Amino acid sequence: MNAIMNWEDVPLFDSEEAEASFWAENRIDLRLMEGAVAASSEASESVTITLRIDPRMLAKIKRLARSRYLNYQSMIKQWLSERMEQELRER
Repeated sequence: MNAIMNWEDVPLFDSEEAEASFWAENRIDLRLMEGAVAASSEASESVTITLRIDPRMLAKIKRLARSRYLNYQSMIKQWLSERMEQELRER
């Protein structure tokens, strides 16, 4: 069984059969799940910002988040966090 280490490795599914087939061979790595839980627990420490996004891009982000059973705002924060860590490692 393959471990999913990054949310981007979870594809968009065309059908429930495709999704069932994918999850029959893959599982989410525990660290990825723990990171998602930790990110949600930090919500009380969050600062509200305003970010303007093209409506079409936001619709795509929402669809992608929904397909991964995530809140789109949480998914965006996770993407930002992952990219920030990547940038810091590359310094």
